[in-house]
Amino acid sequence: MYSHTTIGANDLDRARSFYDAVLAPLGLRVRYSSPQILGYGAGGRPLFLIVRPFDGGAPSPGNGNMIAFMAARRAQVDACHAAALANGGLDEGPPGLRPHYHPDYYGAYFRDLDGNKLCVCCHRPE
Repeated sequence: MYSHTTIGANDLDRARSFYDAVLAPLGLRVRYSSPQILGYGAGGRPLFLIVRPFDGGAPSPGNGNMIAFMAARRAQVDACHAAALANGGLDEGPPGLRPHYHPDYYGAYFRDLDGNKLCVCCHRPE
């Protein structure tokens, strides 16, 4: 459905440490790396990119923006959320069912080290 999603970070080493831990339970790893860009994926597209802002300014997360990663199992949601918090992320909603979305929606929400809001969710029953 999409080619890639991009967020900003000025310290890519710090971002890589955080995202290596958070995305590992989903089987996502760095597929592309340069001094300006980190690209995570499972092979091919889509890619999740972390870039130094091209204008040289500070990265700034948007109000209402969020990126959601899909998990095949609820345990992956739990593992990603735990890794985010263990690596300095901020809790925005612990893992759990959100039946107001649909009966099997199981998700967790957190912010990364630069304030970007992320979600990991599973749409399958236990």
